[in-house]
Amino acid sequence: MIYRILFFLFSFCLIQSVNAQKSIDTANTNKPRHIVFTPDTFYNSFSVNPKPVLYLNSGDSVFTETIDASGHDKNGVKRQKAGNPLTGPFCINASKAGDMLKINLVKVSLNRDNAYTTDVFVSRSMPDSIVSLFKKTHLVKWKLDIQNGFASLDSSYTVDNKNLGEFKVPLHPFLGCIGVAPKNKKNEILSFFQGDFGGNMDFSSIAKGSTIYLPLFHDGGYFYIGDGHALQGDGEIAGNALETSLYVEFSIELIKNNRVELKSPRVEDATYIMALGSAKTLDKAIKSATAGLLDWLQQDYHLTKQECTQVMSTGIEYAIAEIADPEIIVVAKIKKELLKQLKKNN
Repeated sequence: MIYRILFFLFSFCLIQSVNAQKSIDTANTNKPRHIVFTPDTFYNSFSVNPKPVLYLNSGDSVFTETIDASGHDKNGVKRQKAGNPLTGPFCINASKAGDMLKINLVKVSLNRDNAYTTDVFVSRSMPDSIVSLFKKTHLVKWKLDIQNGFASLDSSYTVDNKNLGEFKVPLHPFLGCIGVAPKNKKNEILSFFQGDFGGNMDFSSIAKGSTIYLPLFHDGGYFYIGDGHALQGDGEIAGNALETSLYVEFSIELIKNNRVELKSPRVEDATYIMALGSAKTLDKAIKSATAGLLDWLQQDYHLTKQECTQVMSTGIEYAIAEIADPEIIVVAKIKKELLKQLKKNN
């Protein structure tokens, strides 16, 4: 009898501990928290409609995981329909529409030894005469050697694979999707798309050690991550990166709207500040990205537009992050080393 009583007391305490942890995860406390979150549901859109999985405070950090673009998790189990399933939404306490969310990517790492892509060229990447040759898409499997840091083609890939037996590429895991709920008629958009809310940006610098800035369009923000990549060249010209699942650790900081105005996503790492622009055409995407970088320089360094012409024309660099999706994403960036000569605002 005494063993039954002890077992009951232990079970009760364990249940109370789990429930207490859940309440801590969603409590509006002032002390920054580190939360380990294992998702059990995933969504295929950036939206305000799902119930938040966690309520976070500015300063909190979260360790979690994503599944791949086809909906498979780290164990190869199908968890959600294909189309860039997302982990989230994370609701940010005290955030209002017009605020800015700062996300620090503390960790972005692989959690399985395989990935996949396709063997086509997307229409924006090649002349029609070449694109038309790829009428049938084949799934291409890759092996990920995490310990040694490279990826190589799986031996099952046999379509015209005579010369790639020894071919390997260095791993560079990053998030294809990171964003918040958009502002449109439905306050929702499929995770295949991108825009001022972030979304499916497929930019390889959204990796460990980088910081992402996103404008908020709703109270709470509704922040999501997903679409893990083991590696991708600029543009995602095969229509997919090396698609896989990831472990992700991020911290957040809420920046109130009276400090800065943000019109489109920004990224920075140890080397660059980078403004992203998206549009249906390349020239419009370039203009959007360049205008975003202009705003950043003026806000942080109080430069006039005339002064910015000299800084940007001598130091700007461009990258084309994405051409496979509905909108082209261009990145306008400039080295931090160059900007050290300027006086930065506090």
